[in-house]
Amino acid sequence: MVLKAFFPTCCASADSGLLVGRWVPEQSSAVVLAVVHFPFIPLQVKELLAQVHQAGRVELAVLGTWCHRRQGAEESLGHFLEGLGTIFSHEPWLQLCREPGSKLWSCKATRRQVPPRRGAPYEDQVMLVFYDQRKVLLSQLHPPAALPDRQAGDAAPSAGGLAAVFDTVARSEALFRSDRFDDGPVRLSHWQSEGVEASILVELAKRASGPVCVLLTCLLSLVSAASACRLFKLWPLSLVWSKLSVCEQLRHRLEQLTLIFSTQKAENPTQLMRKANVLVSVLLDVALGLALLSWLRGKDRIGPLAEALVPVADHVAEELQHLLQWLMGAPAGLKMNRALDQVLGRFFLYHLHLWISYIHLMSPFIERILWHVGLSACLGLTVALSILSDIIALLTFHIYCFYVYGARLYCLKICGLSSLWRLFRGKKWNVLRQRVDSCSYDLDQLFIGTLLFTILVFLLPTTALYYLVFTLLRLLVVAVQGLMHLLVDLINSLPLYSLGLRLCRPYRLAAGVKFRVLEHEAGRPLRLLMQINPLPYGRVVHTYRLPSYGCHPTHSWGSLCRKLFFGELIYPWRQRGDKQD
Repeated sequence: MVLKAFFPTCCASADSGLLVGRWVPEQSSAVVLAVVHFPFIPLQVKELLAQVHQAGRVELAVLGTWCHRRQGAEESLGHFLEGLGTIFSHEPWLQLCREPGSKLWSCKATRRQVPPRRGAPYEDQVMLVFYDQRKVLLSQLHPPAALPDRQAGDAAPSAGGLAAVFDTVARSEALFRSDRFDDGPVRLSHWQSEGVEASILVELAKRASGPVCVLLTCLLSLVSAASACRLFKLWPLSLVWSKLSVCEQLRHRLEQLTLIFSTQKAENPTQLMRKANVLVSVLLDVALGLALLSWLRGKDRIGPLAEALVPVADHVAEELQHLLQWLMGAPAGLKMNRALDQVLGRFFLYHLHLWISYIHLMSPFIERILWHVGLSACLGLTVALSILSDIIALLTFHIYCFYVYGARLYCLKICGLSSLWRLFRGKKWNVLRQRVDSCSYDLDQLFIGTLLFTILVFLLPTTALYYLVFTLLRLLVVAVQGLMHLLVDLINSLPLYSLGLRLCRPYRLAAGVKFRVLEHEAGRPLRLLMQINPLPYGRVVHTYRLPSYGCHPTHSWGSLCRKLFFGELIYPWRQRGDKQD
C-alpha cells in the first residue's frame, strides 16, 4: 500500500523529534504540521494537541518520528526514536530520516497490529510530498465548497486529499502561535520557527478598531433611522428618491459603510474577503473623488465651466429649433400631412421655448450648483457621477418630454392599426381571457373601421418621423447616462482587494496545485514538491464580484428593438412590471 506523507519544507532542516499532524484514512495520507524537539514530556505533548483540537476542531496526533542526522550515524538516537512508537501509538507509524550532508531521505511506515507473519511488522511504501506551509496556510482553495464544514467537527473532506491538506493546515493555526524560542514546555518547528511575526502598529490598530467601529456603527444607525422616516415615504418624495441616481448611490454607500464598520466578526474567509473588497472600493472611490475636487478647485475651473454651460444650452436649443423647422417642411423630400405636421411642430416649439426660459431662469444658480456637485466628490467619485447623471436628466427634460409625446402618439396609432387589422379578419382581442377570439361584425362596423384604418395609415408616416427623431435623441441621452452608471457600477462592484492579492500574492487564491518531481530513484522514496496554481483573473472577478444596487434595467437587444418598434417607453430605471431577459 502506498501512503502519501505531506511534509513542510520549513522542517527539512529541523532537529530530530516527533512528527505532529493529522492522519486522513480516506486518502491514506498524513499531513505533517510541526516537529516536536527534545526534551519533552509525552503528557505535555498530548495536552498541546488537545488544546489545538479544542481551538480548531481538528484531530491531531503524533504520526511518527523525524531523524535528522547531522554528524554521522547516530545509532542510539535511532533506537530511541523507534521506541517512541510504544508511547504514542499510531497506525501507521512514520519514520522519516535525512542523511547527514546529502539529499538522501529514507521513509518507512510500519503497522504493528496487522503483521503479515509472526514477529515482523508490516511496512507500507511512502511517497513524500513537500509543501510550503506558510503559503498553504494563507491560501484559500477554490471552490470553497470543496472544503468540509468547519462547524461539523472533524468531518471528512469531500474533495479528496488536496482539500484535506489545505483545511488541516488552516484549522491548525493555533499550533503555529508558539515557536522553538518560547519558554513553553514543548518546543516546535514549523513555518514560524524563527519567531512569531508581530507588529506594534498592527496590534495598536486592532486595539483602536473596536471603539472606533462601535462609535461609527452608532452614527450610521442614526443616519439609517433618519432615512427610514415616514416623511420620506410620502408619495412625491418616495417617487423622487426612487428615481434619482444619487439617492440610490447614497443608500448603497450607507450599506457599504455599515458592513465595513460592523463589529461582528467574519465567519468565513468569503465574508472577510468581501469586507476587504468593500473597504478598498470605498477608499478608491473617495480618493478619486478628492482628486476630482482638487482638479476643479486647483485653477478655479468651476466658474468658466458654469459660464460656458448657458451658451452651450442655447446652441443646443437653436439646433433643436432648426430641426423642428426642418421637420415642419418637407424633410428629405417626404410628403407629410401638413395639418398634423404643423400642429406637432408648433407644439414641440412651444415646449422648447419653455425650456430655454427655464435655463435662463436657472443661469444665476448654475455656478453654485456646480460648486456643490464638486464638493459632493468628497463622498466619492460615484456620488459625483450620480449627481451629474441626474443633472443631465434635468437639463434634457425637454428631450424626454418630446420622446414621451411622440412615443405615446405613435403607440396609440400602432395599437389602433393592429386592432382594426383584426377587425378585417373577423377577430377581436378578449380582454378577460387575454387572447384573440373570433367575432362577427356588421356592415356599419366594417365601414367605420375602414375609415379609421385609412386615416391612421396616412397619418402614421408623419407621427413615425417625429417619433424616430426624438427617440434617437432620447437614446443618445440614455447612452451618456448609461456610461456614467456603468462606471459607477464598475467602481462599486469590482473586487479590487482580491485582484491586488492575485497580482502581488497569487498563492493566496489557489485554484489547485501542481507537483514537481524532486527525486525518483530505485530503492528511494518518491519525493514531490507541491506548488500552488493561482486562480485566473477572470475567476477572481466572477467569484468575488461585489453586488451593486442594480436599479438600472438590463434589456436584451431583442426586447429593446421590440419596445422601440411598438412605441413602448424606455426608462433608465427599472419599472415594477419589467421582465428581465
